[in-house]
Amino acid sequence: MLVKILIEKSVAIMFLVGSKIELHKLFCLLSKGKSQMHSLFPEIKPYNTFRLKVSAIHELYIEEVGNPQGQPVVLLHGGPGGGISPDYRRLFDPAFYRIVLFDQRGAGESTPHACLEENTTWDLVADIEKIRQHLGIQQWLVFGGSWGSTLSLAYAETHPQSVAGLILRGIFLCRPEEIQWFYQSGCSFIFPDLWEDYVRPVPMDQRNDMVHAYYKLLTSSEPSVRLNAAKAWSIWEGSTCKLKPDPKTISTFESDEKALAMARIECHYFVNNAFLSEEQLLQNVGHIRHIPTWIVHGRYDVVCPVKNAWDLHRVFPEATLKIIPDAGHAFNEPGILNALIEATEAFKQIALAV
Repeated sequence: MLVKILIEKSVAIMFLVGSKIELHKLFCLLSKGKSQMHSLFPEIKPYNTFRLKVSAIHELYIEEVGNPQGQPVVLLHGGPGGGISPDYRRLFDPAFYRIVLFDQRGAGESTPHACLEENTTWDLVADIEKIRQHLGIQQWLVFGGSWGSTLSLAYAETHPQSVAGLILRGIFLCRPEEIQWFYQSGCSFIFPDLWEDYVRPVPMDQRNDMVHAYYKLLTSSEPSVRLNAAKAWSIWEGSTCKLKPDPKTISTFESDEKALAMARIECHYFVNNAFLSEEQLLQNVGHIRHIPTWIVHGRYDVVCPVKNAWDLHRVFPEATLKIIPDAGHAFNEPGILNALIEATEAFKQIALAV
């Protein structure tokens, strides 16, 4: 059986190079014969950490993990404002990949914390290029989930020459309908009990526009008002991001620093429609059609409904789409995690064949 699988893998790679076999066929062949689900790679420490000043105001925290001579991959975290986590390092084979992670403007260990000034989608796109150039990387695999998928698409469509591949999870296109669904009316019908906690900080007469009402609270001159609103906003997301609500996840979202950065920066982006025109990311797919791309999405994702992934795949049929039947939004739900690591392994075979 093992010999058969190895032969199938070799044939898939030869066809990919010789006749550009569809990516989903390689994806399927690499998955054949596997009885066990992929899990995170072992815990690992960065071999390099540094800070990079990207504007007069902002300084980014950046780390490198894995093989310094390996295939470069950059991970773009969610939020915006969510920051990186040690578990993100463990999504890639450290013997093969040179893994670059960084906290976006205002997030995590980047400074100033939770800052909204000079913080737009296009500032972040420029930052990614600055990091790539600073590290002397010609091309890299770009890996992003949730808001990270938004940013990955915006970056790849702006700098396609810098992108060797895309792995996207929990697609978020930042269209008004998506923001309306999660923050105004839609997800509230699925979690009416949790919704009551989310709306509680907002006066009754302002609840017809929750995002703008929250923006007033999150930019208040009173620290206690900002923190109270930030926790309610962040806990709403943390409570709904998994198929089964997870107390540990909710506790992480509830911490003061994470809640403030994520709520303030997310709300800042959303009142500005993420600094994108409504269908911009879909309309510009032509710039990236040649880039090997995998899309992974949970069937029961209520934060970013699966329709987002379907809409992207309809205009980008060259991409491999995998809908996980028993998952929500989070990267570490078993089916999603398995599919993400399968995608990194599939890209590995492409890189080895070049």
